[in-house]
Parts: sequence; C-alpha cells; structure tokens
Amino acid sequence: MRTFVLFDLEFTTWPEALEQDWSAAGQLREIVQIGALRLREDLSVAEEFEALVATQEGILDVELTTASELSEEEFGRIVGRIEQASGKRVQATRSVDPALIGGLVLQAGSMRLDASVRGRLDRLRTELASAR
Repeated sequence: MRTFVLFDLEFTTWPEALEQDWSAAGQLREIVQIGALRLREDLSVAEEFEALVATQEGILDVELTTASELSEEEFGRIVGRIEQASGKRVQATRSVDPALIGGLVLQAGSMRLDASVRGRLDRLRTELASAR
C-alpha cells in the first residue's frame, strides 16, 4: 500500500520585513514545517493524528511491561510516579512478559528503562565477560 506525506508549512520572517513588501527582490523568508501527517492510500490518519494531538497536549505515551500482572492500584501508582517525574500526563499501555523474572521495563518513544531482573542479569553477564 502506498503512503503519502502531507506537510503543513508556514512562511515566517522578521518584524522589520513585515513593514516592507514581502515580494521585493532579495527579500528573505523562512519556511517552517509545523506539522506532517503520513496518509495511507485509504486516507486513514487516526494514529498519526492521535500522536500529533498527544504531543501538542503534553501527553507522554509509555509502554509498561512487567513480569506479572499488576493490580489497578499498582498500575496507577507507577503511572503517577512517571507523571511526577516527567511533568506530563501519561497515557500508558501495559503487557506481561514472564521472562523478565521480576521488575519492569518502561518504553517511552526511543527511551527505554530496563529495571527488570532479566535486564540486570544480562548486564551482570556482560560486565563479568568483559572483566576477563
């Protein structure tokens, strides 16, 4: 399926230039991209639109993976701590991965925080192997 990108561009300039004719020879203008949406052939844009709105409203999308199922209270407490630390409203999804053994993994965009037992064991293995 083909995709298209729709850009929202804006011309901008400095205050003194507004008092002059914008189209004068040698007049400099900047083009600023203020938004972009990736459109699929069927023109569905829901995911892209939701991501733009979340960014604009200061919402942080996070994925929380734990070794075992969390109660609503535990989940709410963790989300609350993330909101305090980030200063943003958090929209969280959660999943369970027993291979983590214990702890959690938090993914927010490209940032990944691995506070799992499995992650700690992997780091220890790497440290021991490099110490030889």
